[in-house]
Amino acid sequence: MEILDNKLSSIGNINIHIKQSDFFSTNWKENLSKINDKLLVIGNLPWVTNSTQGSLRSNNLPEKNNFLGFKGVDAITGKANFDISEWMLIENLSWFHNKNGTIAMLVKTAVARKIIAYAKKSNAHLINASIYKINAKELFNASVDACLMVLVFDQKSTPCYDCSVFDSLNTTDCTTIGHRDGLTISNLDDYNQLKNLLGSSSIKWRSGIKHDLSSVIELTRDERGYINGLGEYVDIEPDILYPLMKGSDIGSGNEWRNKFAIVTQKAIGMDTSYIREKYPKTWDYLLSHSEKLDARGSSIYKKNPRFSIFGVGDYSFKMWKIAICSLYKNLSFRLVEPIERKPVQFDDTVYFISFNSKEEAKNAYSYLTSDSVQKILNSLIFWGDKRPIKASILNLLKWEDSENHH
Repeated sequence: MEILDNKLSSIGNINIHIKQSDFFSTNWKENLSKINDKLLVIGNLPWVTNSTQGSLRSNNLPEKNNFLGFKGVDAITGKANFDISEWMLIENLSWFHNKNGTIAMLVKTAVARKIIAYAKKSNAHLINASIYKINAKELFNASVDACLMVLVFDQKSTPCYDCSVFDSLNTTDCTTIGHRDGLTISNLDDYNQLKNLLGSSSIKWRSGIKHDLSSVIELTRDERGYINGLGEYVDIEPDILYPLMKGSDIGSGNEWRNKFAIVTQKAIGMDTSYIREKYPKTWDYLLSHSEKLDARGSSIYKKNPRFSIFGVGDYSFKMWKIAICSLYKNLSFRLVEPIERKPVQFDDTVYFISFNSKEEAKNAYSYLTSDSVQKILNSLIFWGDKRPIKASILNLLKWEDSENHH
């Protein structure tokens, strides 16, 4: 640190003080209270989550508390899993409560957006925010969307929480992201031009079937009959077998691959004992794999009838559907027609809406693939996210004649 001090001091007639110490054990507020000049916080914080650190039995963790204020189930499930850098950066923000200066940090891009949103929520005196995308795979061999985040604070200036996003460290071209109407916007220009397309609607995008045991529930048909993922040929009644298209089929434009799913219920919580009376072969098959089915990890299965599935309702059994895969990095909707006179089912990486007639479905498909709808949806999507297409975004879209499209 002494060598670096000397190099910085040679820049000019400036007074620079550098402090290095353990982030978690240092009383930063006490140390910083003695400094009246501008601060520069720079570095590369850990790119791991608190659950990852816990699984590694690391002691280098913040004290456990619900610092983002999640309620109920969210506080004890996935939403409470946060990046360590997110917690550290929120601490960094507090250092600028009455000070001017800059944070320049290498972080996941998703974390950068959360921190800027938190700055707005906490009324921080942020006056300029920039994200410079970096190639994390090339630089750090990390398969993650990452950036250099630069935040500038000035107590006497009017705060601004919009953020300029640059494709690299060397370009001057940028798009602007920001927060409007309770939403995080990836392209403010397109959003401002087309936000009239958003509003309330009776249409609701749903996710496909969740069953957590593809080796038993999903079957493939060949010339000899139905075969499960365990390599067993299965003799069951076809009535509750439905054609299945998975997210990879929808996202890549593949044709149906002769896959089926056993759909045990028409609605969540429906009694499944009818299968024993009406479809005894299917019941015997499910019983033969009951150890695996009963051992499915999620608590939702333990509180519902035996052999339950989720993501089913009357919408699952309408004949015509429009589907999109949540994991693919493009806004590619697909019109899905019935197969063998049955409605197609999807896995839970797919979002879909359903219709009673081909005409309704075609009209909705034309609307979804129009330039204006594609632009407004793109302005709400961050393509670097692991699951960029979200039902919460699709459900913002207003339908001019929702009665005919539901």
